[in-house]
Amino acid sequence: MAAGLTAATTLNPSSLLQTSTLFPKLTPTLFFTPLTLRTSHHRTVLQTRRRIRGFTVCILTEGPKPGIQIKTEEEEEPPPNIVIPQIMSARVAEKLARKKSERFTYLVAAVMSSLGVTSMAILAVYYRFSWQMEGGQIPMSEMFGTFALSVGAAVGMEFWARWAHKALWHASLWHMHESHHRPREGPFELNDVFAIINAVPAIALLSYGFFPQGLVPGLCFGAGLGITVFGIAYMFVHDGLVHKRFPVGPIANVPYFRRVASAHQLRHSDKFNGVPYGLFLGPMELEEVGGLEELEKEISRRKKSYTGS
Repeated sequence: MAAGLTAATTLNPSSLLQTSTLFPKLTPTLFFTPLTLRTSHHRTVLQTRRRIRGFTVCILTEGPKPGIQIKTEEEEEPPPNIVIPQIMSARVAEKLARKKSERFTYLVAAVMSSLGVTSMAILAVYYRFSWQMEGGQIPMSEMFGTFALSVGAAVGMEFWARWAHKALWHASLWHMHESHHRPREGPFELNDVFAIINAVPAIALLSYGFFPQGLVPGLCFGAGLGITVFGIAYMFVHDGLVHKRFPVGPIANVPYFRRVASAHQLRHSDKFNGVPYGLFLGPMELEEVGGLEELEKEISRRKKSYTGS
């Protein structure tokens, strides 16, 4: 309580001149002015007159100034313990809605790109070999080379991704790859550029090996096809299964893919200095550094999370 207080005190003359009969007995007065009482809700006008041991006490207080509205108990704001949970629930709902929208956006992009690339690759393979067999002879060496190199390119991309992940993405290209190790804002991240970069040689090899006949064009076509297959598989396992950027359906129930996802999740925990850097052969990398026990724990944790969801 804050108050301004001034006082004027008049002493009792009878205490000084008790033997004199010339002076009448005076009653001393103590004045307090002004006195302002402030409380947390309102200010009131209070006038009190009391007599204490021969003193007269007068207290004058100021009334509420014009233009000041006094809140009643009904108009007061609700307590913080009610407001804060409401704000938090609204923020959580907003965050969930935004996350759902981001997952749907990425799902549409993933399905459209996968269907588009897969259908074009199938049609390219069909028309390429149908044109080559119009003369009645089947180019066995060319067909074998195409399919063999498609498998070899898909496997080779795993080793390329492992090397590039360690030597490039976590080195000179970290400014781009860093977005993958931070909370994502929006459906896409700067790290997605690497998918486009890997698609450039695949499109170039497919285009070069589509029309010409011969072993070399067939090998180039197979290499482009293998890179394409690896890119689609990488997107569904890495982006969908591991980081849950879109639902993957029955892929989550495949035991080996679940093992791959768990190994890559340990890679983001930095328990083994970034290992594994690869994806599909990630469990083998963990085995080399003695991380099988942690891998089994992560697999069990992911099983429980999928069962709970």
